[in-house]
Amino acid sequence: MSKKTALAKNTIIIFFGRVCTQLISYFLLPLYTSYLATKEYGTVDLIQTYVTLLVPIITLELEMSIFRYLIDARGKEKDTKVLLSNNFYVLLISLSIFSVLYLIVSSFITIPYRFLVLMDIIVCVLSGNFLQVARGFGKTVDYSISCILTGITTIISNIIFIVFLNMRADGMILSMMLANLVCSIYLFIRLKLYSYIHFNLIDKKLLKDMYHYSIPLIPNGISWWIVNVSDRSIIAFVLGASSNGLYAISNKFPNILSSLTGIFNLSWSESAALHINSPDRDEFFSDIMNTVLKLFTSLGVGMIACMPFVFPVLIDSKYNAAFSYIPFLVLGCTFNVAICLYSQIYLAKKLSKQVASTAVLGAVINIVINVLFIKKIGLYAAALSTAISYFVMMIYRHFDIKKYVNIKIEKRLILETICVFSLSIFFYYQKNIYLNILNLLLVVIYCFVMNKDLLTSSWITVKNRLISKK
Repeated sequence: MSKKTALAKNTIIIFFGRVCTQLISYFLLPLYTSYLATKEYGTVDLIQTYVTLLVPIITLELEMSIFRYLIDARGKEKDTKVLLSNNFYVLLISLSIFSVLYLIVSSFITIPYRFLVLMDIIVCVLSGNFLQVARGFGKTVDYSISCILTGITTIISNIIFIVFLNMRADGMILSMMLANLVCSIYLFIRLKLYSYIHFNLIDKKLLKDMYHYSIPLIPNGISWWIVNVSDRSIIAFVLGASSNGLYAISNKFPNILSSLTGIFNLSWSESAALHINSPDRDEFFSDIMNTVLKLFTSLGVGMIACMPFVFPVLIDSKYNAAFSYIPFLVLGCTFNVAICLYSQIYLAKKLSKQVASTAVLGAVINIVINVLFIKKIGLYAAALSTAISYFVMMIYRHFDIKKYVNIKIEKRLILETICVFSLSIFFYYQKNIYLNILNLLLVVIYCFVMNKDLLTSSWITVKNRLISKK
């Protein structure tokens, strides 16, 4: 199997698993909004926001380290046992220390649903770690199955706890906890992780090396959290809750692009780590970068062209102001595609400090632009700060990565991307139905022309598979 075929296969497998959980968050919105009060839903949403911040801090990003080191240990059973024994040893200690500190702190500070939140954090840590172990083993099918099980458990438990047992916010948190628990148990048994645990194999030097890799990723995670959450915090503080609601709606559509980026990034991280020392590495990485950027640029500009037709159908008229901020948020998400691709090359080279430094740079730029301009240009400041911070990070990483891998981006791709985004955004703000139709037609033609090589190779692969089965 070729490198590109293996990457495509893993992406498709992970796609089906991840899309299941992504779609469920949308499908459950009517249930949550019908049975939960606004305050309850807001509280749970805030809790989950902070859980996503706490989990990598508790583990010191150990899950990312174990994924990277397991790739190098494939086919070496003894090395795998040593890695996983150390992994479980650290997990046990980290969760024990955190649990004690949490119970002490929560005795003095009121934390809503304190015991449920503690259990939710613990199972989130375990499921996140086991998912990365599955990826490290190359078990993408098991990874996807566990995601699907998580989604199914979330739906069933939410209906039981919220609808039938009337547990409201408690039921929502309990459902999330149970879903992650099912994921953890499935992977623990399916991957036979219990057979790798031997605490007599604890290696302090190995742990030091693993943390040397993972600890610099903590500020990276916090910085991404700041970029994603600081906008909402500043908007709520300066402009009020209603403006925050508009901005949240604006983000709904670009977040689809971000989700697709995250799905591809999971398979790309494995391919980058596997082939980082290959003789044809530079050509392979450059080929993937150009192909993926063409695809996601097309998706981004296509989303902008479709919005004048989709937005009025899906969104109530009282949120019409949100329409204005979508192009800049989509642009930011497109820049983020390149950032994520470069990020996995850094991690494949075990250069986690470079990932952290550039992420911190993006977070600082995002906050500064928001603070300086939010009162002057309102929500445009939040949308522009996201796009600008991602753009600066993309440019910095592009030139910095050349110290380690000679990535070549097609000049034609850069020029065409600038032109098509500029033209599409110009038509977007004209609010003229005929220009909108023209824009959509031009974008469709652009997307087919830009991705003709990918479409052709995909068709040939599918055709050959069908012929071989006959």
